[in-house]
Amino acid sequence: MSDAVVPHRSEDNAQAPRGGAGWLRSALDSDIFYSFRRSKLTMVAAAVTVLFFLLAIFASWLAVQNPFDPAQLQLINSRIPPLWAADGQSPFLLGTDEQGRDVFSAILYGMRISLAAGVSGVVFAGALGIVLGLIAGYFGGVIDTIIMRIADVQLTFPAILIALLVNGVAKSVLGNRLDETATLGVLVIAIGLSFWVQYARTVRGSVMVEKNKDYVAAAQLIGLPAPKIMLRHVLPNTMGPILVIATINLALAIITEATLSFLGSGMPDTMPSLGTLIRIGNNYLFAGEWWIVAFPGIALAGLILSINLLGDWLRDALNPKLR
Repeated sequence: MSDAVVPHRSEDNAQAPRGGAGWLRSALDSDIFYSFRRSKLTMVAAAVTVLFFLLAIFASWLAVQNPFDPAQLQLINSRIPPLWAADGQSPFLLGTDEQGRDVFSAILYGMRISLAAGVSGVVFAGALGIVLGLIAGYFGGVIDTIIMRIADVQLTFPAILIALLVNGVAKSVLGNRLDETATLGVLVIAIGLSFWVQYARTVRGSVMVEKNKDYVAAAQLIGLPAPKIMLRHVLPNTMGPILVIATINLALAIITEATLSFLGSGMPDTMPSLGTLIRIGNNYLFAGEWWIVAFPGIALAGLILSINLLGDWLRDALNPKLR
């Protein structure tokens, strides 16, 4: 009797790991991962993007100083060239700015601010656009007309003007009560309100197609509430285009934040993002201190380029016509 039971248990144990790793095997065998492995440029872009995120996350451990802490800054160390230059000094690998901030440390911390504003802005824009797109596409009628007309009006203005308007109104209302953290929150709201339209229009179009299918009619027939049908059944079928838009908009959101900071409407000098660092360095470019603006600009360009390359690949990989 025991001999008949033991093989049965051993077979279950042997199948458990295979079942637990089934999702990983399916992912590795998918068309998307195959497309990713075939594109060397995409793999390099993904590696660079992950590297930038890791540098931002571990900035506190990698930086030689906290550029946001005035106690760690010394004016005697201001405008020191990069380490490989004739007057370079250790440990300032990429030199220092006019306040004695290590440029490499400032880039790490500034990249953290830029990525936080970009990612948070995209999440806010996506959440707002998805909800409004679901409501407009599912219910239609007057609600659809109102939401889409608002979207059409906003599309007549560039995103940077919308962000400037929201940012200016917030600063005029709150005034001196805006600290660094509140300023970052205002930037996130400004970016989110600038990019929600693309999500709403895309989701609305997908929902108008999906709501006429049999599975939605079956869900309505058994009495499921509309929010549950939209979120659990309709929304998953629209995630492909949403992921592509989010990836591309992440680069646009980072550029928008950098532009606002460069124009003086974004992060302050005491908590600089990459755009603020470029604005500060631009004042000393013609004085010969080129490194103050060059290295933050290179970091911003590399980050935007890698994310854009990932967005282009994802758009092609999720397009069934190109498979």
